Amino acid sequence: MVGFGIMAYRYYQEKKESLAWTFGILALLFQPFAKIALGRLIWNIVDVIVAVGLIILFFIEKKKKEKESRQVIPLNPKESSESEKQENNRFEFQLEGKLAPKELIYVASEEDRILTELFEKSPEVFEGWGQMIGYHVIYLPLLLKRLKNAEVLQYRAPYLTNVEIASTNLKNDFLLQYLNNPSDKMHIKHGLIRTEDIHRGGDGKDKAINRFYPLTSNSSEPIADQLHRIGKQISIEQQQHDRLIESYDDWGDVVSGGADDGFNSQLAEENIDDLIEEVKERILKLRQRGISQYILEQLIHPDDRLSKMVITKDYRIILPDYNNMEIKMEPLVKAVYLLFLAHPEGILFKRLPDYREELTRLYVKLRPTGLTDRVLRSIEDVTNPVLNSINEKCARIRGAFVGQFDDHIARHYYIDGLRGEPKKITLPRDLVVWE
Repeated sequence: MVGFGIMAYRYYQEKKESLAWTFGILALLFQPFAKIALGRLIWNIVDVIVAVGLIILFFIEKKKKEKESRQVIPLNPKESSESEKQENNRFEFQLEGKLAPKELIYVASEEDRILTELFEKSPEVFEGWGQMIGYHVIYLPLLLKRLKNAEVLQYRAPYLTNVEIASTNLKNDFLLQYLNNPSDKMHIKHGLIRTEDIHRGGDGKDKAINRFYPLTSNSSEPIADQLHRIGKQISIEQQQHDRLIESYDDWGDVVSGGADDGFNSQLAEENIDDLIEEVKERILKLRQRGISQYILEQLIHPDDRLSKMVITKDYRIILPDYNNMEIKMEPLVKAVYLLFLAHPEGILFKRLPDYREELTRLYVKLRPTGLTDRVLRSIEDVTNPVLNSINEKCARIRGAFVGQFDDHIARHYYIDGLRGEPKKITLPRDLVVWE
């Protein structure tokens, strides 16, 4: 009874008359002083109705509170001046959307020695704060040290030598060269930037809207307090932005349609789902995303600089211009690759039976004593256009290359093609040397 009375009074204060009357009546109904005789059956029904009603009201009130919590939190008077400073903290970068939405990157047009030392000697201070607000804090010079791992850089650009890798350099003003308006640089002394939105510019290119948050050691406000204020500001901006958005089978199985219909072409968009797990894990480990990817692209200027391919006398596949890299494959997979390499015009999958003898001869060259009944059955399967065996071999060939360097280069070396068209290796044949 007391609870119903309190709720009736509360709703009366909130001027919700219907709910105030409802809980007032319930308070009278359940009061212990003058028992109302309704009978056990009626009381059971009343109890169930009231319980269900309270549960429904609870969820309605909870939803309402959640909605109200998403409203912008007003800043107190002490914070109002800082808010005014950050009202115009939006800057447009020509970064083509490469920055990840959950990255906070330190940028500086002027050096702040104390901040620099703090980032270099105690990066865990910023990383821990970033984790608390759901962001990855990045200090570019330290990022470069990680990216200088030869395996990472050479995956992106396999033609890089160790000397070229060692000579790369990166400073905290690196991103400022991509400001859409160069004069904005004078407003960015040192602080953190994050990507808030991507839009298409008037020139038809994607632009990144980045928020800038000043951070300095030359202030009466401690760095820890500045970080706390920046975290609150990001939370408010995210709430505003979110509301704006709210307002608007086995390899050997028979394949339906044949092997050609099941071929995983990479011409429209890369898809690594058909690669073996070992290769997929290596690709995901070596590929960088967000600012890491953008820095790699801008810093080393990866291009389609293709290496010669040397097929040695013992049929090893060597890429001499990629630090003498060797591409390794199983014998039958390599025989399939050499078959397509020998036919620059490409091969239609429906014509694969016509190449069965040639594929067998290539396999014998790789394994002179290995032509067993099991291998012969495998060769028959791989040249059967209604089975998926050829797709499995093509996937392994692609994995052999993209496991060593990025797809923007690897696509020139593996077998690809559109459905219904010849599958081919697009590498210019003047780059192929058969010893």
